[in-house]
Amino acid sequence: MVRTLLTTAAALVAPFAASAVSGQNASAGDRSLRPVATYSIVARDPGTGELGVAVQSHWFSVGPIVPWAEAGVGAVATQSFVDPSYGPLGLDLMRAGKSATEALSGLVESDAHPEVRQVAMIDASGNVAAHTGANAIIAAGHQTGKNYSVQANLMEHPTVWPAMANAFENAEGDLAERLLVALEAAEAEGGDIRGRQSAALLVVSGEPTGRPWVDRTFDLRVEDHERPLVELRRLLHLARAYREMNAGDEAMSDVNVGAAVEHYNRAAEMVPESAEMVYWAGVTLAGEGRVEESLARFERAFDADPRWAVLTPRLVPAGLLPDDVELLERILSVPGGEPGLAEWERLAEMQEIEPR
Repeated sequence: MVRTLLTTAAALVAPFAASAVSGQNASAGDRSLRPVATYSIVARDPGTGELGVAVQSHWFSVGPIVPWAEAGVGAVATQSFVDPSYGPLGLDLMRAGKSATEALSGLVESDAHPEVRQVAMIDASGNVAAHTGANAIIAAGHQTGKNYSVQANLMEHPTVWPAMANAFENAEGDLAERLLVALEAAEAEGGDIRGRQSAALLVVSGEPTGRPWVDRTFDLRVEDHERPLVELRRLLHLARAYREMNAGDEAMSDVNVGAAVEHYNRAAEMVPESAEMVYWAGVTLAGEGRVEESLARFERAFDADPRWAVLTPRLVPAGLLPDDVELLERILSVPGGEPGLAEWERLAEMQEIEPR
């Protein structure tokens, strides 16, 4: 049976290789096939309306192929012998008012080779639909639940997707955390029989703003890694810290310095090894006259990389630090600040800032 399935799959891939290269996969007769066997989850957070997809595969750069999501519309995971067009077409149909079930049914019916597809969709109302073709490589299957669907193919054990469902249902935290927990449960259950290589996590907000870059709460990809889920968790933690940095920048734009400092401090606490986060917290404090609080942060940044000291006097002509000789001298007097003093002299010669 397995030999028959593999022979069938190989035969299917060959005729479609040319269309995969050319990108001509708009119609059912010329849709491309790529053997992206994997496990994934699509889900919705009923509290926030967020929609998301998370995936792991033994395939290079799974992120651009499998996960698709649009705020206020839906989310799609398309895999097995993957036809990427299920993603944008599924979102188009759901945006036009079709339910996840209607969108998936229509696309499967128009597909010349639904037997090798595995696709799951969820719409903004939480309706879920999934399809596992008869020729998806075993172990393959899916399980749907309230506001989610988990699906997998070419797994070591048929217990992988039930483990994902159980983990997601019992996980705590925001949608991104629960999606990642589901992937980690799949890996703990044996995961892909071939191993692991890449992973991705995509979460969009519940309400569209008209600015897709704002609607993407998280859009993280691990292209090639020995332990992609470990790396994906690291990136998720880092992304949360940078969200605090972004929130601090927004607070500064609103001239809410107190809130900005709180956000910057939280970011620095989350990633204490990041000189970037420590440094900008110091700049904000110094710019608002809280110089003594800023000095330890500058020292940590300068110690991590002397180029932060070189950067500091350049912030004056950019308007990010006051044109205040005493302030700049105080900052660059901390250990590690010497390269900044030399840069200050150079800028003074160029009359970019007030000379010492």
